[in-house]
Amino acid sequence: MSSSTAAKPRTDESIKTVPQDGPSARLNDESDAASSGDPAKATADSTEQETNDDPGEVPSMAQDRLARFKALKARAKKATDSNLKETAAESQRLSTDPALLSSLSRKHAFASHNLLKADTEEAGEDFERKRAWDWTIDESEKWDKRMEKKQRHRDDVAFQDYRQDARKVYKRQMRGLQPDLEAYEREKLAAVERAAASGGLEIVETNDGELVAVDKNGTFYSTADSTDFAENKPDRAAVDKLVSDLQKAEEVRLKKRRDRRGDDDPDVTYINEKNKQFNQKLGRFYDKYTKEIRDSFERGTAL
Repeated sequence: MSSSTAAKPRTDESIKTVPQDGPSARLNDESDAASSGDPAKATADSTEQETNDDPGEVPSMAQDRLARFKALKARAKKATDSNLKETAAESQRLSTDPALLSSLSRKHAFASHNLLKADTEEAGEDFERKRAWDWTIDESEKWDKRMEKKQRHRDDVAFQDYRQDARKVYKRQMRGLQPDLEAYEREKLAAVERAAASGGLEIVETNDGELVAVDKNGTFYSTADSTDFAENKPDRAAVDKLVSDLQKAEEVRLKKRRDRRGDDDPDVTYINEKNKQFNQKLGRFYDKYTKEIRDSFERGTAL
């Protein structure tokens, strides 16, 4: 037996196969997947191969997503800032009294007018003439007419007779009247078409192309003897408006009547007219002494 040990032969179990990472290995995997009948796996492997082949595409997609995310954050911040500004402006508008602003503006204009008048008179100049430099002749005439109209209105406030009172009521109602001109034109056109169809009107075209309706027998246009207006039926809205106007007029009449009679006292402490007069006589003499007691009863702090 020799001193050197013979080398053992290498068997198949001791041989280890090294995995292949190259392109040939991927081709073998794809061929195996295709041969095994799994097309989805083959497609996924090919997509992964294309992605791995282009390493610069992944960072570009990440940068694109980051840019879009930053843009969305900027839009959200801008919307938040805009909402805060609008909320602050709305809160300021609600906290501001329009009547107070109008009063301050009127006082400022009045003070500026008085200051300018004092400075002009101190310099020895004509205030009205200097003030008229800021206006044209037409504007000055319109202003004078407006002032005259206002002065006539002030002089016409007092009661003169029932005719003048009725005229003032009529003018006030005319100022509040808002006719529906579009509906009027539609009804007028429909009436003309009906009259033309029935033969009562004849549509004639003039030389300049204008259409004129000619009343042949004198029955279409209203006269002093016409009674066709009685057949008109107003709509529901017009009837409701008329009823509301009548109710307002009645409320105004009753209010004036109460003011003349002195019935505006909210505390009814009488049972008839004689008792009311007696209570009024007592109030003229003793209200100044009993005011504190009555106030205590109203507050509920009386003993």
